[in-house]
Amino acid sequence: MTTPRFDARELLAKSRLGVLATIKADGRPQLSPVMPFYDPATDTLYVSMTEGRAKTANLRRDPRAALEVTSADGWSWATAEGTVTLTGPGTDPYGPEVEALVDYYRLAAGEHPDWEEYRAAMVADGRVLMRMPVDHVYGQSVR
Repeated sequence: MTTPRFDARELLAKSRLGVLATIKADGRPQLSPVMPFYDPATDTLYVSMTEGRAKTANLRRDPRAALEVTSADGWSWATAEGTVTLTGPGTDPYGPEVEALVDYYRLAAGEHPDWEEYRAAMVADGRVLMRMPVDHVYGQSVR
């Protein structure tokens, strides 16, 4: 019997919970739980985050990041590394910063039931879109 080949990118694509590692000003890692979306067509990870949080401030200072996901059963994990770009926050519900968040939402979840509400919430919450092309990915399945 052969064991199926583990594909770290496949686990990234299936996972909706992860841990984002950024670099603090003193060089130590800062870890944040996030809800990532991985687009296999472009080999890019996306995360919607809020301006003013530690991870956002860290990424503005040093855009290097890693994101780790674990399978639901805990037996497999994958880590993606890359250099991040941040878009936002926006002040105009129809500005390019919010449009980027709309595009992300459509890619990750399809159509929103109320785009006006979504756009207003993105401005009110100071939402920022993290985009990370994957430079390196690795992982393991112990099953």
